Amino acid sequence: MAVSTALFGIVILIYLLLVFWCGWLAYKRTREVDDYMVAGRKVHPVILALSYGAAFISTAAIVGFGGVSATLGLGTLWLVFMNIVVGIFIAFAIFGSRTRRMGVNLNAITFPELLGKRFQSRFIQGFSGALIGLFMPLYAGIVLIGGARFVETALGIDYDVAVLILTVMVAAYVITGGLLAVMYTDALQGGLMIVGMAILLVLTYAKLGGVVEAHQALTNMAYLVPESLKAGGHTGWTSMPAFGTPIWWTMVSTIILGVGIGVLAQPQLAVRFMTVDSKKSLNRAVFVGGPFILMMAGVAYIVGALSNVYFFETEGVISLVAAGGNMDSIMPKYINSAMPDLFVVIFMITLLAAAMSTMSSQYHTMGTAIGHDFFKEFLMKGKSRQTVTVTRMGISVTIIISVILAYTLPISIVARGTAIFFGLCAAAFLPMYAGALFWKRMTKEGAIASLIVGTFSSLFWLTFVHAKEAVPLGISQALFGVDTILTGTWTLVDPILVATPIAAIAAVVVSLATKPTPQEHIDFCYKGCK
Repeated sequence: MAVSTALFGIVILIYLLLVFWCGWLAYKRTREVDDYMVAGRKVHPVILALSYGAAFISTAAIVGFGGVSATLGLGTLWLVFMNIVVGIFIAFAIFGSRTRRMGVNLNAITFPELLGKRFQSRFIQGFSGALIGLFMPLYAGIVLIGGARFVETALGIDYDVAVLILTVMVAAYVITGGLLAVMYTDALQGGLMIVGMAILLVLTYAKLGGVVEAHQALTNMAYLVPESLKAGGHTGWTSMPAFGTPIWWTMVSTIILGVGIGVLAQPQLAVRFMTVDSKKSLNRAVFVGGPFILMMAGVAYIVGALSNVYFFETEGVISLVAAGGNMDSIMPKYINSAMPDLFVVIFMITLLAAAMSTMSSQYHTMGTAIGHDFFKEFLMKGKSRQTVTVTRMGISVTIIISVILAYTLPISIVARGTAIFFGLCAAAFLPMYAGALFWKRMTKEGAIASLIVGTFSSLFWLTFVHAKEAVPLGISQALFGVDTILTGTWTLVDPILVATPIAAIAAVVVSLATKPTPQEHIDFCYKGCK
């Protein structure tokens, strides 16, 4: 990298000063438990939208799914459509308003607590908190990988050192300032991300001769698809994979539906609906959140696919080959190879912002799940007064776990790991969450059945059926002597398409077979909900 160390140092210093100023401002305004957990419930809609978007779109989207788009093509743009329609419009306008109102009625300060109080069950709150504490470190670890890979490529420093640098920067303000610090810094980082991605899109089209020319060149490269990808159904970078092929199932069930639907049940995103003071604020946030997601995810996927044109013109190979077979290295390599040196520094700030905004949300969510939901409410039956202290300890522990995972997870894991976590959340939480908000007849027993059935059916499918995970894990092979217990198309179907419907059926059947929730509690929960 040709950019001077002095310039790089100045830019990073300014960025970090702004981040820690936001964290300090939040720390000074954090006086009560509500301030630490739900930002005082008075967050401005623009801050909410930028924070939600920045927590949603991370290095997993930019680096991981950008690499998927470079490998599998622009079919990933259907995920952008799902992100906007489901992740913004449905989430804010339909789920968000009821989540906010019910959260206020029940005085819930976390996502598991909202579910636990709606169904009057400490078990639901404790189990949900434990589930988040156990599995969200996987998501945090892969976000950390995405950011560290870019720092490694751009600066030529050791990957292990890059992981530690990112971790220390995020931990400093999350542990002290709580969700208010997370949302303030997210908003700053979201603004930086928009600027960086806009510049990246313009420079990419300029580098490749224009919008029409770039996409036509990518279309003309269809004959360069490797034989291994052709056999899996790849038909070119500007078309969808052949229907029913392995790559089609990966694209549709895992990437588009797995992440596109799973966003509705993300604990670190749902809790943000409880940070504003009115439904009007949520509706206003939609007009910022939608364009933000379009710019962030849309640009990443388009540039990822177009990187094939650049590498073919400069090196005579497609992006995956240029990156040494690691999808997670394609975007960092493209930006460092094709972009001006000054922009590399600017985009490093964009990637740092993306990584830090999502990781801070994850660490806060994991900490509150362990400290408040599992420890205080489940283990201590609500009697502990050390919520914030234990939460900070929980954040510290999950940070360590995510760092260990960042060191040990295999290559090309970012997009797949994201889909795994999103799918697990959809199966475990979405039927119960939707029932809590919209179906008054759903009972505690139905919710518990949905939670348990969704969780374990998703994990079972990942372990014994879905080939992408079952084969590397080897548990099915060790127990039954086969890579997967089912064969054919079943091994390509993502767990979200199996586990989530099963969990929903369990919720309905068990709820109808058990005694309804007392009417006075239902009336209290739904008071003011429209």
